Amino acid sequence: MNNGRRQFLRSTFEGLAAAGLGTTALGSLIGQQHASAAGVMNGLHHPAKAKRVIFLFMAGAPSQMDLFDYKPGLTELFKKPLPPSVSNGQRVTAMTRGKEQLIAPSMFKFNQHGDSGTYLSELLPHLATKIDEICLIKSMNTDAINHDPGKTLICTGSEIPGKASLGAWLSYGLGRMNENLPDFVVLSSAFWSGDQANIQALYSRLWGSGFLPTKHQGVSFQPSGDPVLFLSDPDGVDRTTRHKMLDLVSKLNHEHLVEVGDPEIMTTIAQQEMAFRMQASVPELVDLSDEPQHVLDLYGPEVAKSGSFARNCLLARRMAQRDVRFVQLFHRGWDHHRGLPKKIRGQSMDVDQPCAALLTDLKQNGLLDDTLVVFAGEFGRTTYCQGELTTTEYGRDHHPRCFTAWMAGGGIKPGISYGQTDEFSYNIVENPVHVRDFNATILHQLGINHNKLTFPFLGLDEKLTGVKETHVIHDILA
Repeated sequence: MNNGRRQFLRSTFEGLAAAGLGTTALGSLIGQQHASAAGVMNGLHHPAKAKRVIFLFMAGAPSQMDLFDYKPGLTELFKKPLPPSVSNGQRVTAMTRGKEQLIAPSMFKFNQHGDSGTYLSELLPHLATKIDEICLIKSMNTDAINHDPGKTLICTGSEIPGKASLGAWLSYGLGRMNENLPDFVVLSSAFWSGDQANIQALYSRLWGSGFLPTKHQGVSFQPSGDPVLFLSDPDGVDRTTRHKMLDLVSKLNHEHLVEVGDPEIMTTIAQQEMAFRMQASVPELVDLSDEPQHVLDLYGPEVAKSGSFARNCLLARRMAQRDVRFVQLFHRGWDHHRGLPKKIRGQSMDVDQPCAALLTDLKQNGLLDDTLVVFAGEFGRTTYCQGELTTTEYGRDHHPRCFTAWMAGGGIKPGISYGQTDEFSYNIVENPVHVRDFNATILHQLGINHNKLTFPFLGLDEKLTGVKETHVIHDILA
């Protein structure tokens, strides 16, 4: 840090202190300087259709052909080998390599719903009532064939760990709308208790800030105790004492910042101040005692359980009301290599009613138009089986070539299906959408050109969508 800038900061700090403006004003000033230096957007690249995002992430990869992608013709091909012309030498996992690929049609009934006549599985009766508000994207695809790189790719734009997550990019590019709550909140839900096998861990780098300043990382809420770890003051420390402690630490940190010029000191200051404000805002946020009974009933009985997907969906609506920029719900347990018919029933029961309730609740509160709700896993599932194959029992392997996601609200065309797969739900035959395109479209709806939101790091202008060709899905935009 050059002597001139150090002297400027020192004199500015002393002047603000003499004027009685204190350390917070200096923090704001220096924060603006660091933001400008890092290239944070001064305005939107184009008019935004959404202000906030709720991302419902189904970790483990739901089977698209048992939920969304209706393939009635497969019934006649039960236990027949998948034609080599369809698989076409596809890379497969070690769990499938060298084994016969026998076709397993879905055992679940599909029916048409809504004015759009969209087919949905019987496993999703509540979501079926909202189908005319949803855009199904049946032609999603990804590069990754295993869970860790698959989740990392869709959440951070790269299979390689260490990149900034989608929520962190939005925090960095657009800033905070509510000064008393984080701009990026993560909620991990309990899942159907009948399946404890093949449950991958969630790791904080999925909502991390990577090379961005750490103040942009997601804040993970806990299902029990303090919603945020160490949020409560220790015994014997009251609010006034905590405020005095924060002021002293903040003053020392600012003096250290003037001496060394490390921008991460500003992050520490900002996070400490945010933590103090959250001591009042977070308990109010997670207290559902003011929610009417008819709203609780909308989400179903699981809403009463701390950490349930239903409760987290209701919390996501409350966060949307309070202008939290990005809320990401992780629901694990979708990795169904064995016993899929039983397990997917439980998983679907976890999420079906709460997803529909979230859309209804947002709309009733006038929030759906400017809240983008997205639902996706890391990849899809194969049309061929794993394990025992009967008319009522099968499992499916990982399948990156095609899967289904959906979007609603936030300027997305309602009641449409986009993209098509072949008769085997194996290859995309119309309008492919890579996960990079999916993320670029999310950014677009919030007024961001994915090519222009960058951060300089190790000689590169890093961006969420990387260097490969990426397109916004304009056909699904209202």
